[in-house]
Amino acid sequence: MKNETKGMLIGFIGIFIFSLTLPVTKITVESLNPYFLCFARALLAGILAGGYLIYTKAPIPDAKQIRQFAIVALGVVFIFPLFINIAMTTGEASHAGVILGIMPLATVVAGVLLFQERPSLGFWISALTGCFLVCTYAYLNSEGRFRYTDFLLLIACAANGIAYAIGGNLSRTMNAKQVISWTLVLSLPINFIGSVFTFQESYLVASASIWISFLYLGIFSMFIGFFFWYGGMAIGGISRVSQVQLLQPFCTLLASAILVSEPITLMNILFAGLVITTVMIGRQMLVRRGPAV
Repeated sequence: MKNETKGMLIGFIGIFIFSLTLPVTKITVESLNPYFLCFARALLAGILAGGYLIYTKAPIPDAKQIRQFAIVALGVVFIFPLFINIAMTTGEASHAGVILGIMPLATVVAGVLLFQERPSLGFWISALTGCFLVCTYAYLNSEGRFRYTDFLLLIACAANGIAYAIGGNLSRTMNAKQVISWTLVLSLPINFIGSVFTFQESYLVASASIWISFLYLGIFSMFIGFFFWYGGMAIGGISRVSQVQLLQPFCTLLASAILVSEPITLMNILFAGLVITTVMIGRQMLVRRGPAV
């Protein structure tokens, strides 16, 4: 239980960092193309990651690990950032934050299917209840319908869930910082080419707030946040720590109110309390972990 508690606390720091991603992205896409933002922020993070790997003299990954890094990169470097960038050009950060609340379920399912994690029935009920709550909130908040951007966010959730599970599993056999660092470094060529071809001269005169937001996305959302997130899952287990993600939508709601002036309603508070309750219940459910593969 001590390791699970420590893992959840470390994982929450990562989730708090990630919770600012949507409102900060909404600020950034006011001036930067969603495609450029996707490639350029990963390029910045990849340069930092390369410096970290050189400084720590990290060992070269083997062929099996490189294949896993490629899958992680597809989710966390390309699909997830690009789809949320596109969604933020027209949607609200607070609404998107609630939709992303289903990521814990995607992460748990990936952990169960890929790495022999075996949550109890009570744990499944808790996870499904939490995801049902956030989906109900999203539906009600859209006046009884789902938006086009909701489907982009659902695809992003699925891709990120798989990537989170694989990255968390890798972090059980190697340093969590090296997992995200190698992922970013191996994707550097694509991100460099993509950044060059999507760059526009108008970006040079973008406001300071745009570039500060860009730096946050590249340094924290794409790099440092994973130090805590993968490290937490390595200590506490994919299924257990992934439930901390249920708090992310409501951290995002608060960040959206502060950064982009989106209101926090009574419905926000009610659903926040219900979801937090499912996290507390799920934490008490026994989870048997499978071996790292």
